[in-house]
Amino acid sequence: MKPTQLRPISKLSAEQQATDSLRESILSGYLKPGERITETALADQLGIARGTLRTGLNRLATEGIVVQTPYVGWEVAKLTPSDVWEIWTLRGSLERLAATLVAQKKDAEVLSKVKNAFDTLLNACEKGSTKTINQCDFALHQAVIEGTGHQRLIRQYALVQQQIRWVISSTNVLMHPTTDTILEQHKAFVQAILDGNSERAGELAWLHNAYDGERLADLIEGADRAHSTASL
Repeated sequence: MKPTQLRPISKLSAEQQATDSLRESILSGYLKPGERITETALADQLGIARGTLRTGLNRLATEGIVVQTPYVGWEVAKLTPSDVWEIWTLRGSLERLAATLVAQKKDAEVLSKVKNAFDTLLNACEKGSTKTINQCDFALHQAVIEGTGHQRLIRQYALVQQQIRWVISSTNVLMHPTTDTILEQHKAFVQAILDGNSERAGELAWLHNAYDGERLADLIEGADRAHSTASL
């Protein structure tokens, strides 16, 4: 595995810090899909025991972003077209419900948080890095989810939020959308929420996920097909 940019971490809450550090390196695209993770080397680089690192890897495995192959070891998971379809359809369903509920509530405090989250994304698109844009992109969607006050919905979203972040990162890295495209897609459903148009807000939240999800799945499928052809 190539030298890592991960910083050594303190012994305080080492397992959680190791998990967070590894997750961010994957979601930022530093560790690529399919890349091998060597326990000994990575544990030394982070300044932690292999057992602590293994705990973090097992946590990430439950989130679906790393996999362990018997007799081979750990590697960053590869997104397949099926993975993308499952994630975007589930995410789209949850976010459609959330957008509908928030628009219906018309809670001034919640709407202010959603507006602020969009403004932060706008600022990131104007002068931020891809990593910052990815973080602000997810934060906007999370603000809508949390704004529902629907605890069961919030818990279900939390179960897949790291895979959602993974898809957002993959979309913005692999498809290279312009910042104008990113803003245009988000502005429409945010405005519908702020206007209290619950039906349109829900529809646009779904279409936003469908547009990116279908294109990302097609891109991955095409890359896999090209790789298979080149291997013949």
